[in-house]
Amino acid sequence: MKTLRFITAGNVDDGKSTLIGRLLYDSDSIHTDQLGVLQQQTKQEGVDIDLSLITDGLRAEREQGITIDVAYKYFSTKKRKFIIADAPGHEQYTRNMITGASNSDLIIILVDARKGITVQTKRHASIGSLMGIKKAVIAINKIDLVNYSEEIFTAIKNDFAKISTELLFDEIVYIPVSALVGDNIVTKSEKTSWYSGKALLETLEEIEPKSNINLASRFQVQWVIRPKDEENHDYRGYAGAVFSGKYSVGDVVKIFPAGIETTIIKIEKHLESVSEAKAGENIVLHFQDNIDISRGDTVVKTDELPKESNQINTWISWLDNAPLQLGKTYILQHRFRNVRVKVQAINQKWNVNEWEFSPAEDIKLNDIAQVFIRTNQPLFFDSFVDNDKTGNAILIDETSFNTVGALMFLEN
Repeated sequence: MKTLRFITAGNVDDGKSTLIGRLLYDSDSIHTDQLGVLQQQTKQEGVDIDLSLITDGLRAEREQGITIDVAYKYFSTKKRKFIIADAPGHEQYTRNMITGASNSDLIIILVDARKGITVQTKRHASIGSLMGIKKAVIAINKIDLVNYSEEIFTAIKNDFAKISTELLFDEIVYIPVSALVGDNIVTKSEKTSWYSGKALLETLEEIEPKSNINLASRFQVQWVIRPKDEENHDYRGYAGAVFSGKYSVGDVVKIFPAGIETTIIKIEKHLESVSEAKAGENIVLHFQDNIDISRGDTVVKTDELPKESNQINTWISWLDNAPLQLGKTYILQHRFRNVRVKVQAINQKWNVNEWEFSPAEDIKLNDIAQVFIRTNQPLFFDSFVDNDKTGNAILIDETSFNTVGALMFLEN
C-alpha cells in the first residue's frame, strides 16, 4: 500500500502536536531512547508525558506556545507507512503550511470542539484545497471538554460541510477526538458510542490517496546515462521519474522542447527490463532514434500533449521577506527545467481569511495572488487542476538563489 503523506493544521492551541504525539505514542511508534528522554524531561517538570514535545523540537517554540517550522515525522503500522508534516497555526507562517501541504495526500484539520469553525479553519482548508489535496479529515478535538456531546460534533460537522462546497476535496471524514486523553485516536472510544465511524489511525490506514496513473503521461529527463566504457559505448538511456500516467514499450512519444517524435524501445527499472512503467516509478527510457535530449526535456505520448506557452496565468504564494518586484527577472524551476521569467501583472490578491478577491499593487510575504507571467522560452506544462505534478513550479531569485514563490498554473 502506498505511503500516506499527510499534514496537520489548525489554530495555535488546537492540539496539533499533541495529536501527532498521541498517534505515535499509542501506536508504539516512538523509539525507546526518545521515550526515555521525554519521560525524564516531563518528570522533572512534575507532569505526565508531554506528547507535544515529540514534534516541537525547539525549546524556543515551546516557550512561545507555537510550532514555527514544519516538523516531519515518520512512522509505520502493519498496514502502511506514514510521513507527517506538522505545520504552524499562525497566519504569518502560511508559507510553512504551503511547504508541508505541497507534497501531502491528505490534510487533518483540527477544530476545537469548544470554539467550532474559525477564520483559521477556513484558511487552512482553503490552502490545503488550493495545493491540490483531495482528502481531508476534520478532527473535532477536545471532545472530552464538551462532555462528549454528539450535538456539538454534529453542529461543527454541518458548519464545515457548508464551506466545503467551495473547496476541491473529494472525500471528507469527520472524527470526534481527544488528543490529550486518546479518544478515537488509535482505538474507538466507548465515550462516543454515538459515533459510528472509525478511529483516526484506522482511517489513515485505509484511505486511498489520489492516484496519478490515470492522468496524462508525463516524464521529465533527470539524467542522461552514457557510459564511457567500451563495452557499453552504444548505451544511451534517459533516467527520471514518471510523474503521472504510464509508459509502455512501443509507445509513440514526443520530446519537448524539440518537438521530435520517436518510439520507446526499452524501459528499465532497477536495472531490469520491464514492459511498462507507471506514475511514481523511477525508470530509464530508451528510444528508437538518436535524439539530442538533455536534462529537463519532457517526454509525453503524442495523443496527450501538454500546454505550450510563454505567457501563463498562475497562482503564486509569496514565500520571501522581500516583496515581489514586477518586471524583475526570476528563475522559474519546473521540476528539472529552468527558464527565466518576469511577473508582468498582478491580476488579483486572495484574502484567504475572508474568501474574497481584491485588486492589488504588491505581493508580500504569505500573500496568495493570481499573476500573469512571461517566460523567455516556451514552457510545456499542465494546469494544476488537471495535473498537480506538472502544473506547479517554484520561483527563485537569480541573485540570492532563494526560493521566493510557489506557482500553481491556471488554465490560461
